[in-house]
Amino acid sequence: MKHYSKLFVLLLAFPVSIFAQELKGDGPIPFDPSVKTGKLENGLTYYIKRNAKPENKVDLRLVINAGSILENDDQQGLAHFMEHMCFNGTKRFPKNKLVDYLQSIGVKFGQHLNAYTSFDETVYFLPIPSDDPEKLEKGFQILEDWAFNAVLTPEEIDKERGVVLEEYRIGLGAGKRMMGRYMPKMMYKSHYAERLPIGKKEILENFKYDKLINFYKDWYRPNLMSVIVVGDIDVAAMEKKIKDHFAAYKNPKNEKPRKIFDVPNHKETFVAVESDKEASAAQVQLIYKDYENAKPVVTVNDFRKSLVEGLYSTMINNRLNELTNSPTPPFTYGYSYHGGTWARTKEAYQSFAMSQEDKQVDALKVLVTENERVKKFGFTQGELERAKSEILANIESDYNDRDKTESRRFVGEYQSHFLQKEPVPGIEWTYNATKKLLPAIELKDVNSLIKDYVKEDNRVVILTGPEKDGLKKPTEQEVLGALKVNTAEITPYADSEVASSLLRKELKPGTIVKKEKNDKIGTTTLFLSNGAKVTYKKTDFKNDEVLMDAVSFGGTNLYSVDELKKTQFANGGLTQAGFSGLKENDINKFMSGKVANVNPYIGNTTEGLRGSATPKDLEYLFQMTVAYITDLNYDKDAFEGYKQKQSAFFKNMASQPGFYFQQELYGYLLKDNPRFFGMIPDEKAWETTDYQLAYNKYKERFANAADFEFFFVGNIDDKKIEEYSAKYLAALPSNDKKEKAVDVGYRMLKGEHKKIVNKGTDPKSTVNIMFYGDAVYSPKEALAMQALGEVLSIKLVEELRENESGVYGISARGSMSKVPNGSYNFSINFPCGPDNAEKLTASALRELQKIIDNGPLPADVTKFKEAELLDYKKDIKENRYWLSNFNRSYVNGTNPEDILKVEEKVNAITAKDIQDVAKKYLTKDKVVGILMPEKS
Repeated sequence: MKHYSKLFVLLLAFPVSIFAQELKGDGPIPFDPSVKTGKLENGLTYYIKRNAKPENKVDLRLVINAGSILENDDQQGLAHFMEHMCFNGTKRFPKNKLVDYLQSIGVKFGQHLNAYTSFDETVYFLPIPSDDPEKLEKGFQILEDWAFNAVLTPEEIDKERGVVLEEYRIGLGAGKRMMGRYMPKMMYKSHYAERLPIGKKEILENFKYDKLINFYKDWYRPNLMSVIVVGDIDVAAMEKKIKDHFAAYKNPKNEKPRKIFDVPNHKETFVAVESDKEASAAQVQLIYKDYENAKPVVTVNDFRKSLVEGLYSTMINNRLNELTNSPTPPFTYGYSYHGGTWARTKEAYQSFAMSQEDKQVDALKVLVTENERVKKFGFTQGELERAKSEILANIESDYNDRDKTESRRFVGEYQSHFLQKEPVPGIEWTYNATKKLLPAIELKDVNSLIKDYVKEDNRVVILTGPEKDGLKKPTEQEVLGALKVNTAEITPYADSEVASSLLRKELKPGTIVKKEKNDKIGTTTLFLSNGAKVTYKKTDFKNDEVLMDAVSFGGTNLYSVDELKKTQFANGGLTQAGFSGLKENDINKFMSGKVANVNPYIGNTTEGLRGSATPKDLEYLFQMTVAYITDLNYDKDAFEGYKQKQSAFFKNMASQPGFYFQQELYGYLLKDNPRFFGMIPDEKAWETTDYQLAYNKYKERFANAADFEFFFVGNIDDKKIEEYSAKYLAALPSNDKKEKAVDVGYRMLKGEHKKIVNKGTDPKSTVNIMFYGDAVYSPKEALAMQALGEVLSIKLVEELRENESGVYGISARGSMSKVPNGSYNFSINFPCGPDNAEKLTASALRELQKIIDNGPLPADVTKFKEAELLDYKKDIKENRYWLSNFNRSYVNGTNPEDILKVEEKVNAITAKDIQDVAKKYLTKDKVVGILMPEKS
């Protein structure tokens, strides 16, 4: 639901005040007073907010209220092409100087610096450091140049054609082919059906230069622009910068009107049943378009309506989720909501499902039946109360973290306000208004929505799926028949009783026998009476977040080949059975309104549990941990349901050329490894899967708490974590056995290899270049290998993208591992045209050879360091970064205090260190894998 989802990520805090005024239904939703907003005389709108998370950083955004929908017939694809040109040279930053400068201050191209073009808007993202006046000024110069001073010379335009065509090539495939056939029905008689942002190949290849220049002049104008500034800044100074950089520009004298394009209503029910030999998933989409155009959320009554719609979405999706968790699931996943379509002006009630390849019509019937069940009987009071508690829990969590919200979250809200008039009241108003309005919403309010949602006209049904011998394609008559269900046979939803506890076995609490503190990194370690250890770090990074990671050596490397074969694909389904005698649906109902989750896993060398909770609900995390370790259910029916969903998901995966390529390549490289059974399960794998064995091995893996260390990071209360550790974790069974990570000894194929795989009909290729092997792990070499990947990526983009126009995206990555065996891994990956695959492979290897021979350029080493240090300054203030550090230190047997030495280590890296690892590891054997189209 468009408005609901927007309102519930409104993390727009303003100073706490008393919410005393009465909420009047027709009263306006206020605008957050902590946001400075204004409009220049030329019509440019701006939003500025001071927000110090992350510190010393600001998110700048340029939003153009113009996209592909405004293109003329001979400009199709040029809105997106223009976005590319803004990175290819501006008045102040000619050619590639813009990207070069930003990389020099730590801003990564693609990861930090980015943009997108859609039907109705084009948006540019620029996060930069805010603690340096010169960098800030440069940031505003870049925004100004994007808006008004892009260099559009014939030479630069022609160079970029190849890059844009490569991006066009990436989008080719089953999805695009099927969309081309169903889009005219989905967006019937609408301009949107004719203006996909990527455009048309023949136009991209042949457009005259003036067509692009005209688009830029017509639509990049002040009264269609917004500049958004959120970060660790001075608001008044930023407002002055906006005026200095943007106020002097004028709109065109005879400006083109910015048209709004509607989606006409239609009496018909349109049905599209599309299939493709390369399609991997069977999907169902049911769309009931609204008769009226979408209206912005402006008044308190509008806000209340969005709450009602949110309750509806929560309840219908809880029902669909329960069906998904049943022993005979009608689909792998399914959901319904009321919200936006491709067009800004048109909303719709929409249902989606992914089904088994031959069960699309059945899945559609279920979606229709559940809608009709609501229409006939409505929801129950229990469902409503649970939905209210879920919404309140989510908004309360956002409210509690109102002073810890990252700048990027705000920027998107102000963009939506500019483009679509979405409200920006701030989290305090949203929280208080929700608390006030939600309790008064009754079942009749929610139940009444369905009569406007579901109709027999203005309706579209789209089925997409695989095409292959023996698979019958549904007919239009079958689809239309599925829309007509016998309502007399529909019975009310049966709401089961909510469980009273997550645990059914009485625990015998243990004790804390010793405590140790590490003041350097702010941790406390509790040694429990059963041998388990709990290490926790209290932080103030988030007010409403506690993260957990429990880890123990072992994993599937301790299984025999036969045991692994029978359990590998079963392990992911073990938790589907639930715990403590509760089914998954029972657990979900119990946890309504509570924010806590735990997910057990069994890896190759470790097993463990990952979880998160709010401080308020932390005890539930501990209870789930105990239940998963000691009281996992054994439920054959639940496992059969899991198999059905997995089978539907994976069955046709190999029809995707990209996945088929990876499967064939790794199948070749691992052909001598008896422990490799394919990347995904096929029917034969499911036949050999032994659920009972997998369950027994799981119990064995989690039998000894003394072999686990539990890490917690977040807003932790010392007394509470001590209480819960003693009561729950110290009560877990244990023994004296200690396991280690085991190296099973198998490796990928050694030597120089080239593997060409032919799959797919489109002119698309993918190149994977890999170097790998055993090595003695060295932290210094590991960092140098990572740096090598980053600096080579810079060179590959410069050469293969900017100079040769041969790729859209290309990257190199390097790493070293210590467990279970010392090893190195380096790869270069890129998609391209088949005719260029060999030439570009040679170009990539030539760029690598330059570093091997001469070392990287000092400027590129500086770019790596600046980006790493910029990320580190942000990451060191995040709970997840610390948690990852504790896990990595445990597994590698390293000192967790090393997290404090990252800056020192990054600054110490030299060009010679990078050249040395390149010489040492990347002059040996390599593997080149190339995906090519099928031979005609």
